[in-house]
Amino acid sequence: LSNLAIIDMSYASNNVPKMLANLVSQNKTMSFVNCLTQTYLYLTFAHTECLILVVMSYDRYVAICHPLHYSVIMSWRVCMVLAVRSWVFNSLLALVHLVLILRLPFCGPREVNHFCEILSVLKLACADTGLNQLVIFAACVFILVGPLCLVLVSYTRILFAILRIQSGEGRKKAFSTCSSHLCVVRLFFGFAMVVYMVPDSNQREEKEKILALFYNLFNPMLNP
Repeated sequence: LSNLAIIDMSYASNNVPKMLANLVSQNKTMSFVNCLTQTYLYLTFAHTECLILVVMSYDRYVAICHPLHYSVIMSWRVCMVLAVRSWVFNSLLALVHLVLILRLPFCGPREVNHFCEILSVLKLACADTGLNQLVIFAACVFILVGPLCLVLVSYTRILFAILRIQSGEGRKKAFSTCSSHLCVVRLFFGFAMVVYMVPDSNQREEKEKILALFYNLFNPMLNP
């Protein structure tokens, strides 16, 4: 939960101040270095949240399906290892995207549609971005589809465990524990898969704006 809170605060701190500044200022410029930094941090936080949500679904699975073994299976050391590995792996994955962006020439146009997010930055390149798109798709399969399948497996087993609970109060408590997390997971993965895995369309830019708004504002409000 603390990792999720850090990610949510980082999302907002990375993007929202510049968005607000653009609304009230005539000077809406951003340096190339700052734009790439914003892109890198956005990717790191987005990727890390995917894996943190998977870890949380496993935590709920252990808590509901194996309550007597919870303190042993989800010990402080296990939680730390899972969290650290999530941050390190996704920081490196975001760095791969950044290196692939740096190899591209940028000769115009120099206007980003909303904020410095990887798809928006790639539109500014005046060279073939096929390799970048391929890596993005492969990362989506690994970061979105794979984790989503693990989450669904966890919650399927949780559902069967809840249905076996005899008392109505016990079922209510179990459902309340998982419903909010499942809601965030559904919205988070759903929006991301629509934007990054659906073929390009005329509405892509509008979808990206909705995704940015969701990640920067709605998701941090839902998670608590």
